[in-house]
Amino acid sequence: MTTTNSIKKFVLGIQKDCVEALLPPESGLNASGQSVIPKAIINNTRGYIERIAHEANGCYDNGWYDACAIMLRRLLETLIIETFESKGIASKIKDGNGDFYYLSDLIRLTLAEPSWNLSRNSKSALPKLKDIGDKSAHNRRFLAVRNDIDKILSSVRIVVQELVYLAGLK
Repeated sequence: MTTTNSIKKFVLGIQKDCVEALLPPESGLNASGQSVIPKAIINNTRGYIERIAHEANGCYDNGWYDACAIMLRRLLETLIIETFESKGIASKIKDGNGDFYYLSDLIRLTLAEPSWNLSRNSKSALPKLKDIGDKSAHNRRFLAVRNDIDKILSSVRIVVQELVYLAGLK
């Protein structure tokens, strides 16, 4: 005779099996493509940098363009911080409490930093990359489309590669 408890136990067992079989792994999956950030640029840098880049690529490949723009913004912020830290000058991008400044200030300070000489392309691209990420993250009426990301792809590649090298990650 089937009881309520045995049915409940059976259903919960199926539910657990489905979660384990159908969901991606806890730490996520690597993107299958490299539509936004070439793997060659970020491979063997830092695990969290690789993860952010995979997520940006995966978002683009799945048509989640706002999410892609936000991940690019996060990658940009991370690489700027990595660059300052690698030069031993992270204090220049922290407030009195030891917290890192917001991205607008990070970009301003990156552009003004005399410890390196950013390329002309990176200098002009940094504000554009921040802008699309800001719109996707903070403008409730803005919805990024593929063309928004496509327009910045060459800038993404240039800035990411330059910051990876300046941070000494490659």
